[in-house]
Amino acid sequence: MATYEEAITSVYEQLISSWNDRDAKGMASLFTESGESIGFDGSISKGSEDIYAHLEPIFRDHPTPPFITKVKEVIFLGEKAAILRAIAGMVPPGGSDINPDLNTHHTLTLEYINGDWKIVLFQNTPAQFHGRPELVEQMTDELRGQNKLD
Repeated sequence: MATYEEAITSVYEQLISSWNDRDAKGMASLFTESGESIGFDGSISKGSEDIYAHLEPIFRDHPTPPFITKVKEVIFLGEKAAILRAIAGMVPPGGSDINPDLNTHHTLTLEYINGDWKIVLFQNTPAQFHGRPELVEQMTDELRGQNKLD
């Protein structure tokens, strides 16, 4: 039996796998009915139907790069709520390395509902570290260490 932390991490891994597979339905299914997604560009989608409607044309019309990720922490806010923080980078189509301009912080707030952890909020915040290029390089190197680029 998986621990709650393992189950929460699994939800995040499913979210990333759905993005990398360009599966809008798969991503949307991980959210609560009123769940919210805030994209890299600041776009807000509310509810699984809206999240699907936002992602489907993106996946259909654009060669979205896959994420390389690292979970940094899972914090519990009681028995039925948690926050997962992760870092992520992207390898552009045709590329072989992470593009530091696409590095991001991922934050998920999750709720335990009817035996499942569901995403209440997913926020994808650019990690630009203005004026601190050493932090961009540090994050990129940490992601490169995930050995998922092959």
